[in-house]
Amino acid sequence: MNILDDLKLQYKIGGISLRLIYWNIACFLISLVFYQFSLGQFDFPNWLELSSDPNVFLFRPWTFITYAFFHSSFLHLLFNMMVLNFASQLFLTFFTQKQYLGLYILSAIFAGITFALSYYFLNISAPIVGASAAIMAILVAATTYQPLMNVRLLLIGNVKLWHITGVILILDLMQLRLDNTGGHISHLAGAFFGFIYIKLLQNGTDLSIIVSRIIDFFVNLFRKSPTTPFKKVHKNYQKPTEKVTSRIVTKDKTQQQIDEILDKISQSGYDCLTKEEKEFLFKAGK
Repeated sequence: MNILDDLKLQYKIGGISLRLIYWNIACFLISLVFYQFSLGQFDFPNWLELSSDPNVFLFRPWTFITYAFFHSSFLHLLFNMMVLNFASQLFLTFFTQKQYLGLYILSAIFAGITFALSYYFLNISAPIVGASAAIMAILVAATTYQPLMNVRLLLIGNVKLWHITGVILILDLMQLRLDNTGGHISHLAGAFFGFIYIKLLQNGTDLSIIVSRIIDFFVNLFRKSPTTPFKKVHKNYQKPTEKVTSRIVTKDKTQQQIDEILDKISQSGYDCLTKEEKEFLFKAGK
């Protein structure tokens, strides 16, 4: 199995958090096509980045989502994906993948609106890109739900989750008027949305259902309904042959082996698989 097949397999079985990381990386690679190096920053076309100018974003509403998948530099992407991976593991410990994706998208929209309105009233025109706001929403949501969870940090040891989140929020507040004001506004807006999301969820209102229903609508819209031609059915009262029984046993053994490999991944990670197990899982996923 080559590297490309290995990446495809990890994408299939990695879940929504790994897929979001892949999507962010893919969008960054796509953005290199529009790369115009100026003062150390990427110059994105205005139909990808979110602008605070109403004359721009009112006619490009999709930018309230697309901006959350693009980044201004490789270091920007690297840091965000590291924090996203950390926050994702915490959030998915307690919640579903649909809730995770719904929170990511809704928090990005909310933070984008907050950024655009803030800059409009401050009479500032500037663009923004980055997944930081959505990542903050996921981190704060997990912290709101389980603030006293112990997290082991390298060189520090065990700390409470709310300590980590609190430090990040304080740093955003301290830098609010220094540099990248729009970015810090969106971070805080994302954090606020993550807090509200959990509080509403605890009261029985799951906002992520909005995103799930929209996605399901478009999936069903473009999914071809299977057409089954009319066939005359002949009843067969003979006992099942040995060949049919053998197929069922083989299928059960294959599924059992897949389940054992997936259990091994969930316990020790994908890298612990042998080459034969990776190839078997890749072929079974086709």
